[in-house]
Amino acid sequence: MRAGSQHSGGACPGTPLRGGAVASGASRFGMAFALLGAVGFSFKAILVKLAYPHGVDPVTLLALRMVFALPFFLVMGWQAERRANFRLGRADLAAMLGLGLFGYYLASYLDFLGLQYISAALERLILFVYPTLVILLSALFLGKPVTRRALAALCLCYAGIALAVVHDLRIAGDAAEVLLGCALVFGSALSYALYLMGNGEVVGRLGSARVTAWASTVACALCIAQFLLSRPFESLRLPWQVYGLSIAMAALSTVLPVWLVSEAIRRIGAGTVALAGTSGPVITMFLGWMLLEESIGAAQLLGAALVIVGVLVMSRRG
Repeated sequence: MRAGSQHSGGACPGTPLRGGAVASGASRFGMAFALLGAVGFSFKAILVKLAYPHGVDPVTLLALRMVFALPFFLVMGWQAERRANFRLGRADLAAMLGLGLFGYYLASYLDFLGLQYISAALERLILFVYPTLVILLSALFLGKPVTRRALAALCLCYAGIALAVVHDLRIAGDAAEVLLGCALVFGSALSYALYLMGNGEVVGRLGSARVTAWASTVACALCIAQFLLSRPFESLRLPWQVYGLSIAMAALSTVLPVWLVSEAIRRIGAGTVALAGTSGPVITMFLGWMLLEESIGAAQLLGAALVIVGVLVMSRRG
């Protein structure tokens, strides 16, 4: 029952107050969880950028992250199967394989590659426009009309990205590398948008916990297999800092944010959680400045503002 419903009934004078206090507490914890989840997801790019100077390549770093995150997803999947009232069929397993390939593996791999060339703040801004890609792909392949509001949001988002790219081009020594990094991270956002388009029907049938657990497990297996097939074991002889950052990436930017966001949605709803998630680019920008000494310029700040406003315009209903 919603908090508003508890306030509307008035048989006992103490009941609404007690219900309101509980609802208020749930809302506070829910918003705190949502914001902490946004911080966790935003911290991923910072940890990746901190690891690269220690001589690790994207394939090895991604495999280490997935090795440390895999046990969590296996436990999550086992619990989801215990609660399920039917077993996964061949079509379900094929769907998990596709979602794991496009939604987690390919998106993560392209993102890690792109972070070699661009700032953490620009990476987060580019990834943040995935809802615009869902709209464009839906219009292109599903024939869904693009409303005037969506068109305005698209213009705002991509104008913001352009400003942020200009900022990185000014401070980078190699414009070609910046553009390559932007293209790779944009490919990551596109891959995630494709995942979201195919996700709806599967989640509706199997449940979000089940899909997240097994699609993530598939991605972990693919990342580890890619490392085993393309890198010698000697490449694991890395400084301890790489392993520490990989564990932090798995715990603080993968496992913990997934749980925090799930709890936040349960307490305050998906819409409010999505709103809290708009703080992600700003958080990444601040963390990049504080921990990576990335510069923050007026163009970047304005670009971030335009992207956030564009996503908010797109997410409004009515």
